[in-house]
Amino acid sequence: MIRAGELLTTALPRAGIRTLLSAGDASLLSSARSADEPPLTIPRDPAREAARHELSKRMYHEDDPSLFQRALDAFWDWLGKLFNAASTATPGGALGLAVIILAVIAVLAALWWRLGTPRRQPTSSAALFDDRPRSAADHRATADAHAAQGHWNQAVQERMRALVRALEERALLDVRPGRTADEAAAEAGRALPAHTERLRTAARDFDDVTYGGRSATEQSYHRIAELDRDLERAKPQLATSSAHTAPNTRQGAAE
Repeated sequence: MIRAGELLTTALPRAGIRTLLSAGDASLLSSARSADEPPLTIPRDPAREAARHELSKRMYHEDDPSLFQRALDAFWDWLGKLFNAASTATPGGALGLAVIILAVIAVLAALWWRLGTPRRQPTSSAALFDDRPRSAADHRATADAHAAQGHWNQAVQERMRALVRALEERALLDVRPGRTADEAAAEAGRALPAHTERLRTAARDFDDVTYGGRSATEQSYHRIAELDRDLERAKPQLATSSAHTAPNTRQGAAE
């Protein structure tokens, strides 16, 4: 059993006491404080219900945190417990865990810087050219226009197309619409072996921009443009000249 005086002074704020007084419970309080009569007691369950009803009023919850704040506090509590558990299991405690986290972040940053943003790669490389026949001069003019506007992705693509088209126009490459940049670089490298590595780099730059989701730079464009100009002046190494040179060498050795 709970004394009425104890319930009102411990479970309810002053405003609740005033509310109960206005509801007709003043006689109970006066009886409880009377020196001539024993304190009035009420059963436990009714007392509990009365306190719950009083404390459920809006006036007592105006300063309660919002639902979002309670969820945020719960999240931070969970995160703190998780961090404490991890630091307990990690050699060196919290400092060791912090070092491990920083090392993982550094590795991920290095991979992102080296490989770029992950993108879905096509199952096969698309063709270097579309169905519209254009000359090397046309591709160069388009590349220069893109470069003048700072559109380096399009400039790299068009300059690589100009390079390959120029080799086709010189008959160093056969005209093949479905050729990829890698195939063109490999075939051109056989006719111009001194430029094999630069051709592979240009094809890789083209693929990174076109299919890899990376952004070209001004340096990559100028690198391909310089290669295009050098190939215009380069003399091919024909297979027939190598074939004629081999017998002469053997004949000189025999003599």
